[in-house]
Amino acid sequence: MKLFIPGPININENTKKSIQKDMISHRSEEFRELYKECKIGLQEIFQTKNPVLISTSSGSGLMEGAIRNFVREKVLICVIGAFGKKWASIAKACGKEVDILEITPGKAIQKEDLIKVVSGKEYDAICITQNETSTGVANHLAELASIVRESEALLLVDAVSSMAGANIKVDEIGIDVCITSSQKCFALPPGLAFASVSEKALEKAKNIEGRGYYFDFLELAKNWENNETPYTPNISLLFALQEKVREIQKETIEKRFERHLSLAKRAQEWAVENGFELFAEENYMSNTVTCIKNTKKVDMKKVKEKMMPKGYFIDAGYRKLNEKLISEGKDSTFRIPHMGELTIEELGEYLEELKQTIMEVEK
Repeated sequence: MKLFIPGPININENTKKSIQKDMISHRSEEFRELYKECKIGLQEIFQTKNPVLISTSSGSGLMEGAIRNFVREKVLICVIGAFGKKWASIAKACGKEVDILEITPGKAIQKEDLIKVVSGKEYDAICITQNETSTGVANHLAELASIVRESEALLLVDAVSSMAGANIKVDEIGIDVCITSSQKCFALPPGLAFASVSEKALEKAKNIEGRGYYFDFLELAKNWENNETPYTPNISLLFALQEKVREIQKETIEKRFERHLSLAKRAQEWAVENGFELFAEENYMSNTVTCIKNTKKVDMKKVKEKMMPKGYFIDAGYRKLNEKLISEGKDSTFRIPHMGELTIEELGEYLEELKQTIMEVEK
Protein backbone atom coordinates (compact mmCIF):
# COMPACT_ATOMS: atom_id res chain seq x y z
CA MET A 1 0.00 0.00 0.00
CA LYS A 2 1.39 3.39 -1.02
CA LEU A 3 0.77 6.15 1.50
CA PHE A 4 -0.38 9.47 0.03
CA ILE A 5 -1.02 11.23 3.31
CA PRO A 6 1.02 14.11 4.80
CA GLY A 7 2.91 11.76 7.15
CA PRO A 8 3.89 9.14 7.90
CA ILE A 9 5.02 8.61 4.33
CA ASN A 10 6.57 5.75 2.40
CA ILE A 11 10.06 4.59 3.35
CA ASN A 12 12.49 3.06 0.87
CA GLU A 13 14.36 -0.25 0.93
CA ASN A 14 17.59 1.32 2.17
CA THR A 15 15.73 2.62 5.21
CA LYS A 16 14.11 -0.74 5.88
CA LYS A 17 17.48 -2.51 5.71
CA SER A 18 19.21 0.02 7.94
CA ILE A 19 16.60 -0.42 10.68
CA GLN A 20 17.40 -4.15 10.76
CA LYS A 21 21.07 -3.69 11.65
CA ASP A 22 22.39 -5.47 14.74
CA MET A 23 21.94 -3.55 17.98
CA ILE A 24 24.87 -1.71 19.57
CA SER A 25 25.49 -0.09 22.94
CA HIS A 26 24.52 3.56 23.14
CA ARG A 27 27.64 4.11 25.26
CA SER A 28 30.07 2.65 22.73
CA GLU A 29 32.51 4.33 20.36
CA GLU A 30 30.55 2.81 17.47
CA PHE A 31 27.47 4.68 18.63
CA ARG A 32 29.41 7.94 18.99
CA GLU A 33 30.56 7.65 15.38
CA LEU A 34 26.98 6.96 14.28
CA TYR A 35 25.66 9.94 16.23
CA LYS A 36 28.43 12.22 14.95
CA GLU A 37 27.62 11.45 11.31
CA CYS A 38 23.92 12.06 11.95
CA LYS A 39 24.43 15.38 13.70
CA ILE A 40 26.79 16.75 11.04
CA GLY A 41 24.36 15.72 8.32
CA LEU A 42 21.48 17.41 10.14
CA GLN A 43 23.45 20.65 10.42
CA GLU A 44 23.90 20.60 6.64
CA ILE A 45 20.18 20.04 6.07
CA PHE A 46 19.18 22.74 8.58
CA GLN A 47 21.85 25.04 7.11
CA THR A 48 23.12 25.90 10.56
CA LYS A 49 26.26 25.88 12.68
CA ASN A 50 24.10 25.49 15.79
CA PRO A 51 23.61 22.12 17.47
CA VAL A 52 20.78 20.07 15.98
CA LEU A 53 19.51 18.01 18.89
CA ILE A 54 18.06 14.53 18.33
CA SER A 55 15.17 13.26 20.44
CA THR A 56 13.43 9.89 20.48
CA SER A 57 9.95 11.42 20.29
CA SER A 58 7.49 12.96 17.89
CA GLY A 59 7.84 16.60 16.88
CA SER A 60 5.20 17.43 19.49
CA GLY A 61 7.67 16.36 22.18
CA LEU A 62 10.21 18.98 21.14
CA MET A 63 7.44 21.56 20.70
CA GLU A 64 6.60 21.04 24.37
CA GLY A 65 10.30 21.02 25.22
CA ALA A 66 10.77 24.37 23.48
CA ILE A 67 8.01 25.91 25.58
CA ARG A 68 9.40 24.49 28.83
CA ASN A 69 12.98 25.52 28.06
CA PHE A 70 12.58 28.96 26.53
CA VAL A 71 9.37 30.50 27.89
CA ARG A 72 9.51 31.81 31.43
CA GLU A 73 6.09 33.45 31.44
CA LYS A 74 4.60 34.73 28.18
CA VAL A 75 4.55 33.42 24.62
CA LEU A 76 2.91 34.47 21.35
CA ILE A 77 1.66 31.62 19.16
CA CYS A 78 0.98 32.48 15.51
CA VAL A 79 -1.84 30.28 14.23
CA ILE A 80 -2.62 29.65 10.56
CA GLY A 81 -4.15 26.21 11.07
CA ALA A 82 -4.47 23.11 13.22
CA PHE A 83 -0.82 22.71 14.17
CA GLY A 84 -0.45 26.30 15.33
CA LYS A 85 -3.47 25.67 17.54
CA LYS A 86 -1.77 22.53 18.79
CA TRP A 87 1.31 24.49 19.86
CA ALA A 88 -0.93 26.95 21.69
CA SER A 89 -2.62 24.07 23.52
CA ILE A 90 0.78 22.69 24.48
CA ALA A 91 1.89 26.07 25.86
CA LYS A 92 -1.30 26.42 27.91
CA ALA A 93 -0.86 22.87 29.25
CA CYS A 94 2.64 23.91 30.40
CA GLY A 95 1.07 26.72 32.44
CA LYS A 96 2.37 29.60 30.31
CA GLU A 97 0.58 32.85 29.53
CA VAL A 98 -0.40 32.50 25.88
CA ASP A 99 -1.37 35.17 23.36
CA ILE A 100 -2.61 34.01 19.96
CA LEU A 101 -2.35 35.69 16.58
CA GLU A 102 -4.81 33.73 14.44
CA ILE A 103 -5.06 34.16 10.67
CA THR A 104 -7.91 32.94 8.44
CA PRO A 105 -7.22 29.37 7.24
CA GLY A 106 -5.63 29.47 3.79
CA LYS A 107 -3.85 32.74 4.50
CA ALA A 108 -0.28 33.38 5.67
CA ILE A 109 1.00 35.75 8.33
CA GLN A 110 1.97 39.17 7.03
CA LYS A 111 4.51 41.50 8.65
CA GLU A 112 1.83 44.02 9.53
CA ASP A 113 -0.20 41.32 11.33
CA LEU A 114 2.76 40.51 13.54
CA ILE A 115 3.74 44.14 14.16
CA LYS A 116 0.26 44.97 15.45
CA VAL A 117 0.31 42.16 18.00
CA VAL A 118 3.93 42.51 19.13
CA SER A 119 3.97 46.29 19.46
CA GLY A 120 4.34 47.37 23.09
CA LYS A 121 4.43 43.83 24.45
CA GLU A 122 7.20 41.64 25.81
CA TYR A 123 7.29 37.96 24.96
CA ASP A 124 9.84 35.34 25.91
CA ALA A 125 9.26 33.68 22.56
CA ILE A 126 7.20 33.91 19.38
CA CYS A 127 6.18 30.60 17.80
CA ILE A 128 5.54 30.34 14.06
CA THR A 129 4.52 27.36 11.94
CA GLN A 130 6.63 27.47 8.80
CA ASN A 131 4.50 24.96 6.89
CA GLU A 132 0.91 24.39 8.03
CA THR A 133 0.08 20.80 7.09
CA SER A 134 -3.67 21.22 7.46
CA THR A 135 -3.98 24.10 4.96
CA GLY A 136 -0.95 23.81 2.69
CA VAL A 137 0.21 27.33 3.58
CA ALA A 138 3.90 28.20 3.99
CA ASN A 139 4.80 31.32 5.94
CA HIS A 140 7.69 33.47 4.69
CA LEU A 141 9.94 33.27 7.73
CA ALA A 142 12.62 35.67 6.51
CA GLU A 143 10.06 38.49 6.38
CA LEU A 144 8.72 37.76 9.86
CA ALA A 145 12.04 37.08 11.60
CA SER A 146 13.09 40.75 11.54
CA ILE A 147 9.97 41.67 13.54
CA VAL A 148 10.73 38.99 16.10
CA ARG A 149 14.35 40.15 16.45
CA GLU A 150 13.24 43.74 17.05
CA SER A 151 10.97 42.51 19.86
CA GLU A 152 13.96 40.69 21.45
CA ALA A 153 11.86 37.51 21.74
CA LEU A 154 13.22 34.13 20.69
CA LEU A 155 11.95 32.83 17.35
CA LEU A 156 10.66 29.24 17.66
CA VAL A 157 9.67 27.52 14.41
CA ASP A 158 7.63 24.40 13.64
CA ALA A 159 9.10 22.99 10.42
CA VAL A 160 7.77 19.48 11.01
CA SER A 161 6.29 19.07 7.53
CA SER A 162 8.85 21.07 5.56
CA MET A 163 12.45 20.65 6.77
CA ALA A 164 14.44 18.64 4.19
CA GLY A 165 11.78 19.51 1.62
CA ALA A 166 11.72 23.32 1.73
CA ASN A 167 14.78 25.57 1.71
CA ILE A 168 14.89 26.82 5.31
CA LYS A 169 18.17 28.63 6.00
CA VAL A 170 18.11 28.53 9.78
CA ASP A 171 21.16 30.70 10.45
CA GLU A 172 20.54 33.19 7.65
CA ILE A 173 16.94 33.72 8.77
CA GLY A 174 17.92 33.88 12.43
CA ILE A 175 15.79 31.08 13.85
CA ASP A 176 16.55 30.34 17.50
CA VAL A 177 14.80 26.97 17.64
CA CYS A 178 13.70 25.05 14.53
CA ILE A 179 11.82 21.79 15.09
CA THR A 180 11.05 18.92 12.75
CA SER A 181 10.48 15.18 12.86
CA SER A 182 11.40 12.05 10.95
CA GLN A 183 8.17 10.84 9.33
CA LYS A 184 7.60 13.56 6.76
CA CYS A 185 10.21 15.05 4.39
CA PHE A 186 12.98 12.86 5.84
CA ALA A 187 10.98 9.79 4.71
CA LEU A 188 11.81 7.86 7.88
CA PRO A 189 9.49 6.04 10.27
CA PRO A 190 7.94 8.12 13.07
CA GLY A 191 9.87 8.29 16.32
CA LEU A 192 12.66 10.84 15.93
CA ALA A 193 12.51 14.61 16.29
CA PHE A 194 15.23 17.18 15.61
CA ALA A 195 15.70 20.76 16.79
CA SER A 196 18.39 23.29 15.98
CA VAL A 197 19.09 25.55 18.95
CA SER A 198 20.91 28.89 18.98
CA GLU A 199 23.44 29.93 21.60
CA LYS A 200 21.09 32.76 22.60
CA ALA A 201 18.32 30.25 23.30
CA LEU A 202 20.57 27.94 25.31
CA GLU A 203 21.78 30.86 27.42
CA LYS A 204 18.19 31.86 28.15
CA ALA A 205 17.28 28.30 29.15
CA LYS A 206 19.89 28.41 31.93
CA ASN A 207 17.69 30.86 33.83
CA ILE A 208 14.39 29.05 33.35
CA GLU A 209 13.15 26.57 35.93
CA GLY A 210 10.92 23.58 35.30
CA ARG A 211 12.57 22.49 32.07
CA GLY A 212 11.90 18.87 33.00
CA TYR A 213 14.29 16.02 32.23
CA TYR A 214 13.44 14.19 29.02
CA PHE A 215 13.16 17.42 27.02
CA ASP A 216 15.78 19.46 28.85
CA PHE A 217 17.55 21.13 25.92
CA LEU A 218 20.58 21.97 28.05
CA GLU A 219 21.08 18.31 28.93
CA LEU A 220 20.54 17.28 25.31
CA ALA A 221 23.04 19.93 24.14
CA LYS A 222 25.66 18.90 26.69
CA ASN A 223 25.48 15.29 25.53
CA TRP A 224 25.36 16.39 21.88
CA GLU A 225 28.84 17.85 22.27
CA ASN A 226 30.12 14.37 23.21
CA ASN A 227 28.12 12.55 20.50
CA GLU A 228 25.89 11.01 23.15
CA THR A 229 22.34 11.23 24.45
CA PRO A 230 21.27 11.64 28.10
CA TYR A 231 19.11 8.50 27.86
CA THR A 232 18.76 5.41 25.69
CA PRO A 233 17.74 6.53 22.18
CA ASN A 234 16.08 4.56 19.41
CA ILE A 235 19.30 3.22 17.91
CA SER A 236 17.54 1.47 15.02
CA LEU A 237 16.06 4.76 13.83
CA LEU A 238 19.46 6.42 14.16
CA PHE A 239 20.86 3.82 11.77
CA ALA A 240 18.05 4.81 9.40
CA LEU A 241 18.85 8.49 9.88
CA GLN A 242 22.51 7.82 9.10
CA GLU A 243 21.51 6.19 5.80
CA LYS A 244 19.08 9.03 5.03
CA VAL A 245 21.75 11.66 5.60
CA ARG A 246 23.95 9.83 3.09
CA GLU A 247 21.10 9.66 0.56
CA ILE A 248 20.43 13.38 0.87
CA GLN A 249 24.11 14.19 0.48
CA LYS A 250 24.23 12.03 -2.66
CA GLU A 251 21.19 13.75 -4.16
CA THR A 252 22.46 17.13 -2.81
CA ILE A 253 20.23 19.29 -0.67
CA GLU A 254 19.84 21.81 -3.52
CA LYS A 255 18.44 19.19 -5.91
CA ARG A 256 16.20 17.88 -3.16
CA PHE A 257 14.66 21.33 -2.78
CA GLU A 258 14.27 21.63 -6.56
CA ARG A 259 12.54 18.24 -6.73
CA HIS A 260 10.06 19.17 -4.01
CA LEU A 261 9.30 22.45 -5.78
CA SER A 262 8.66 20.57 -9.05
CA LEU A 263 6.37 18.13 -7.26
CA ALA A 264 4.42 21.00 -5.71
CA LYS A 265 3.96 22.74 -9.06
CA ARG A 266 2.73 19.52 -10.68
CA ALA A 267 0.16 18.94 -7.91
CA GLN A 268 -1.03 22.55 -8.16
CA GLU A 269 -1.36 22.29 -11.95
CA TRP A 270 -3.29 19.02 -11.64
CA ALA A 271 -5.81 20.63 -9.29
CA VAL A 272 -6.54 23.50 -11.68
CA GLU A 273 -6.55 21.25 -14.76
CA ASN A 274 -9.21 19.07 -13.13
CA GLY A 275 -11.60 21.86 -12.19
CA PHE A 276 -10.59 22.46 -8.58
CA GLU A 277 -9.18 25.51 -6.82
CA LEU A 278 -6.17 25.83 -4.53
CA PHE A 279 -6.86 26.54 -0.87
CA ALA A 280 -3.63 28.35 0.02
CA GLU A 281 -3.22 31.91 -1.19
CA GLU A 282 -0.92 32.56 -4.13
CA ASN A 283 2.80 32.91 -3.32
CA TYR A 284 2.36 31.12 0.01
CA MET A 285 1.79 27.56 -1.19
CA SER A 286 3.62 24.71 0.48
CA ASN A 287 6.38 22.80 -1.31
CA THR A 288 5.42 19.57 0.48
CA VAL A 289 1.61 19.36 0.63
CA THR A 290 -1.04 20.88 -1.64
CA CYS A 291 -4.43 21.66 -0.12
CA ILE A 292 -7.27 21.76 -2.65
CA LYS A 293 -10.77 23.23 -2.46
CA ASN A 294 -13.32 20.57 -3.30
CA THR A 295 -15.24 22.98 -5.54
CA LYS A 296 -16.74 20.05 -7.48
CA LYS A 297 -18.14 18.63 -4.24
CA VAL A 298 -16.76 15.17 -4.94
CA ASP A 299 -17.43 12.58 -2.24
CA MET A 300 -13.81 12.17 -1.16
CA LYS A 301 -14.67 9.42 1.31
CA LYS A 302 -15.83 7.29 -1.62
CA VAL A 303 -12.72 8.26 -3.57
CA LYS A 304 -10.59 7.14 -0.64
CA GLU A 305 -12.42 3.80 -0.46
CA LYS A 306 -12.01 3.20 -4.21
CA MET A 307 -8.32 4.11 -4.19
CA MET A 308 -7.44 1.47 -1.60
CA PRO A 309 -7.93 -1.57 -3.90
CA LYS A 310 -5.69 0.27 -6.37
CA GLY A 311 -2.93 0.29 -3.77
CA TYR A 312 -3.23 3.87 -2.47
CA PHE A 313 -4.12 5.10 1.01
CA ILE A 314 -5.00 8.75 0.42
CA ASP A 315 -5.96 11.91 2.28
CA ALA A 316 -9.61 12.91 2.12
CA GLY A 317 -9.05 16.24 3.88
CA TYR A 318 -8.16 17.48 7.36
CA ARG A 319 -11.28 16.67 9.37
CA LYS A 320 -11.37 19.63 11.78
CA LEU A 321 -10.72 22.13 9.01
CA ASN A 322 -13.41 20.59 6.82
CA GLU A 323 -15.95 20.58 9.64
CA LYS A 324 -15.32 24.30 10.13
CA LEU A 325 -15.54 25.08 6.41
CA ILE A 326 -18.75 23.09 5.94
CA SER A 327 -20.36 24.77 8.97
CA GLU A 328 -19.61 28.12 7.29
CA GLY A 329 -21.17 26.99 4.01
CA LYS A 330 -17.80 26.73 2.25
CA ASP A 331 -16.20 24.01 0.16
CA SER A 332 -14.32 21.29 2.02
CA THR A 333 -10.73 20.40 1.13
CA PHE A 334 -8.50 17.44 0.36
CA ARG A 335 -4.71 17.26 0.22
CA ILE A 336 -2.04 15.89 -2.06
CA PRO A 337 1.24 15.30 -0.20
CA HIS A 338 4.50 15.35 -2.16
CA MET A 339 7.47 14.91 0.09
CA GLY A 340 10.35 12.60 0.93
CA GLU A 341 11.74 10.40 -1.84
CA LEU A 342 8.73 10.80 -4.15
CA THR A 343 9.61 11.21 -7.84
CA ILE A 344 7.72 13.24 -10.41
CA GLU A 345 6.87 9.97 -12.21
CA GLU A 346 5.39 8.41 -9.06
CA LEU A 347 3.36 11.54 -8.39
CA GLY A 348 2.13 11.49 -11.99
CA GLU A 349 0.96 7.88 -11.65
CA TYR A 350 -0.90 8.74 -8.46
CA LEU A 351 -2.54 11.82 -9.94
CA GLU A 352 -3.76 9.85 -12.94
CA GLU A 353 -5.30 7.18 -10.68
CA LEU A 354 -6.87 9.91 -8.55
CA LYS A 355 -8.32 11.61 -11.63
CA GLN A 356 -9.85 8.36 -12.91
CA THR A 357 -11.28 7.49 -9.51
CA ILE A 358 -12.84 10.92 -9.10
CA MET A 359 -14.48 10.49 -12.51
CA GLU A 360 -15.86 7.09 -11.39
CA VAL A 361 -17.35 8.64 -8.23
CA GLU A 362 -18.84 11.58 -10.15
CA LYS A 363 -20.84 9.32 -12.50
